[in-house]
Amino acid sequence: MKKLTVVDHPLVQHKLTLMREAGTPTAVFRQLLREISQFLAYEVTRELPLTTKTIQTPMQEMEAPTLAGKKLALISILRAGNGLLDGVLELIPSARVGFVGLYRDEETLQPVEYYFKVPDALSERVVIAVDPMLATGNSAIAAITKLKEAGAKDIRFLCLLAAAEGVAAMHEAHPDVEIVTAALDAKLNEHGYIVPGLGDAGDRMFGTK
Repeated sequence: MKKLTVVDHPLVQHKLTLMREAGTPTAVFRQLLREISQFLAYEVTRELPLTTKTIQTPMQEMEAPTLAGKKLALISILRAGNGLLDGVLELIPSARVGFVGLYRDEETLQPVEYYFKVPDALSERVVIAVDPMLATGNSAIAAITKLKEAGAKDIRFLCLLAAAEGVAAMHEAHPDVEIVTAALDAKLNEHGYIVPGLGDAGDRMFGTK
């Protein structure tokens, strides 16, 4: 899986264990997700293009590195993607933000779109799509397809947990998209949920179940 990066940093794995525990309160779950998202953001932005500019330090003038090109675009796959979005935005506050609204039909496990609003000039931006779970991959694939239709060319996908089935499906549908995650879990159950997983990330984040 050449386009998959699992971030195995000890702090990421420790915080993820706390999130997996069924008794972790909603507020703590949200805070942990925000914290982990910053570690993942560090990895997913590792190869952003750089240029230089002339600056004056207290000691002398120098050519210093700075991000090149248009501001990158962060795309939250609603609703659970917002939990990752907040943490990433703290590191990259100048990023442009978009939203893809999808929900999963519980019978077919297929995504149904209800909202799409993204920044302009996606073809000139690095685009990072965020969603805590890459389970069947259906929703993420649909979101990436919509982003490509809107012009995006350089897309990375950031998630908290992934299942092998979802990674394989994403690689087949969008082999150019890099996936960054905190863990690759064993499998999906008969309902399409990641096992051992952590349950429904949106429900646990917002206290809706």
